[in-house]
Amino acid sequence: MSRKIIAIIPAAGVGSRMQADKPKQYLTILGKTVLQHTLEIMLSHPAISRVIVALGKNDPYAAELAVLFHPKIQLVEGGATRAESVLSALNAVSEEHVWALVHDAARPCLTTPDLDKLLATTDENGAILAVPVTDTVKRANIAGNIIATEDRSQLWQAQTPQFFPLDLLKNALNTGVRQRLTITDEASAMEFAGFQPHLVMGRRDNIKITRPEDLALAEFYLTRKIL
Repeated sequence: MSRKIIAIIPAAGVGSRMQADKPKQYLTILGKTVLQHTLEIMLSHPAISRVIVALGKNDPYAAELAVLFHPKIQLVEGGATRAESVLSALNAVSEEHVWALVHDAARPCLTTPDLDKLLATTDENGAILAVPVTDTVKRANIAGNIIATEDRSQLWQAQTPQFFPLDLLKNALNTGVRQRLTITDEASAMEFAGFQPHLVMGRRDNIKITRPEDLALAEFYLTRKIL
């Protein structure tokens, strides 16, 4: 039986590290908000049937963003953590044979070829976009002193989207939240549940906007993408 793919965009965060007057997903790049760039990627892909956006409670900016009224978009209230926001979106799905494609609201530079590679995944372990770690990685103590240099040969930097069978992901997240596990992304919840998600080689320009200097870099990558 053919599967349905639903994109999940957790967008309830406040982005405190950006030091901005509004959440980072509402900052503007090339005349569009970061969130709009991200949503347009999902809305334009023919394999994605619906996009569920988890917004913060009483979000004062959403009503001003026209793309959120697109007929393929469904809005839900997010939670205090990423896991809770993703669960809120997953709980809004009643269909069967669904795969969830979870993508950071603040990753506006995703390319269609990378998305296509990820969507080719079909086994229940699911998969994530990721890139190998190339920098030297240091382990520090609480005082900020180096105590070890890590072997980076098997280290990868996780990105999004992350792609899993919806029911398996929902069960994994529910268990993780209930057990108060440290869930930093959807793959970590699946790992706790005993799965081994695949790593799909992504691009390094699929950056997550986290700090003020990331805006200029994202603008550069988006300009090249448009050209």
